[in-house]
Amino acid sequence: MAKLGRSLVEPDAEPRVQAAALPWRRDDDGEVKVLLITSRETRRWVIPKGWPIKGLKPQKTAAREALEEAGVQGAMAKKIGVFHYDKRLADGRVQKIRVAVFPLKVEVELDRWPEAHERVRRWTSPGDAAALVLEPELAELLRRFAPG
Repeated sequence: MAKLGRSLVEPDAEPRVQAAALPWRRDDDGEVKVLLITSRETRRWVIPKGWPIKGLKPQKTAAREALEEAGVQGAMAKKIGVFHYDKRLADGRVQKIRVAVFPLKVEVELDRWPEAHERVRRWTSPGDAAALVLEPELAELLRRFAPG
């Protein structure tokens, strides 16, 4: 009996892990704003995130992704939660991803950054951001977000 290969749309069983930054600041009126960026391929609204970087803790990975993808730097805080999504890989398979989210209080916003030509940035309220993202768990994290 021939062994069947895995379906291209069947997700891998074990989720892989990423780290994400949730960049935020207060506007002139003291209202909290969060920063969303567009993804490179689908142009949907996301937060900066990436795969683990050898030798870096997840918070530091998230901070590096925020700099490279969104051009922001600042003070990182402890993890506020996780969300899950399905990532379509180059070979067509779907990989389950678990993303740890770390708030980043933005202190520096650069005019030029590594992925500036590939992404759009948008500052918005957490509630409006929740309505823009596609991942339900990320939307819930955004709705609940209230920095100290």
